[in-house]
Amino acid sequence: MKVFIAAKVEQQKEMQLKNTAEDISLIFATDCEHLDEPISFDAIFLLDENLTIDLDRFSSTPLFVNSVVDTLAEKNYAPNVSRINGWPGFLKRTTWEVATRDLETTAKIFERLGWGFAVVNDVPGLVSARVIAMIVNEAYFALGEGISSEEEINLAMKLGTNYPMGPFEWANKIGICPIYQLLTHLSEKNTRYRVAPLLEQQSRERATYLS
Repeated sequence: MKVFIAAKVEQQKEMQLKNTAEDISLIFATDCEHLDEPISFDAIFLLDENLTIDLDRFSSTPLFVNSVVDTLAEKNYAPNVSRINGWPGFLKRTTWEVATRDLETTAKIFERLGWGFAVVNDVPGLVSARVIAMIVNEAYFALGEGISSEEEINLAMKLGTNYPMGPFEWANKIGICPIYQLLTHLSEKNTRYRVAPLLEQQSRERATYLS
């Protein structure tokens, strides 16, 4: 079984930590040039959200796209396309969250890979990304209001809730811009996701710096 994975270097490192069945060949790349070659893949994982590719070219291949914010319905994806959470920090988890309209094929692919998965609703943020984004947002509200420092908030969350990382450590790992984009999208329908002013400010500053 051959699986193509287009991902950033950090994402590739996390993927390589996953336990994968021995008969699986994972082909890693930072772009999609290999997809132009006459190679047949049993599944394709597109983890770098910045890559642009015509997904209609692979209508007969199961595609798993890192689309944390936008849903299958919003993107009008074809039935062979499923959503996964490809944010840094989530890829090495033992169970993938998958929003799919082809459960039978998805189950076969993940069983062959030896990876656990859980089918989730096709909603923005899936499950865990939405939870982490909310925690990060609350931490930014606390920081912006001068309640405590980044270091103290990180430490309190790790010691008090046994989280592997504090909110600001998660923000640095994932990137503040994707978190801001998710919260902004969620807040359009639910005010409980209102973005903390400091988080919005830092996200805009980061986006300006990268542009």
